[in-house]
Amino acid sequence: QVQLVESGGGLVQPGGSMKLSCAASGTFWKINGMAWYRQAPGKQREFVARITPVSSTEYSDSVKGRFVIIRDDAKNMVYLQMDTLKPEDTAVYYCNFNIITDYRTMVAYSYWGQGTQVTVSS
Repeated sequence: QVQLVESGGGLVQPGGSMKLSCAASGTFWKINGMAWYRQAPGKQREFVARITPVSSTEYSDSVKGRFVIIRDDAKNMVYLQMDTLKPEDTAVYYCNFNIITDYRTMVAYSYWGQGTQVTVSS
């Protein structure tokens, strides 16, 4: 069984920085894409950033130039470095991994973390 655990959320002032982490544990064969999403109060969950197995990255327009997604395959982890944070970045942040659990089937499944709260406020 695969589990994703996020860490690093909290309260930060506008203009500040924060780094989120997400680690996968359990039994699986390979992690494909890794991504971060967020959900603000009263809004739908939205895409933030993704990184491919060869470390190609994609960002939403709202975070481009301020956030950086990094993966560490040796540790089965993904990070989200968030700089120049704004109040509108306040949300619960979720990591999402696309994982092949069995090399015999090569079927990939989507797994989500439990979410970590990020609050940007003075």
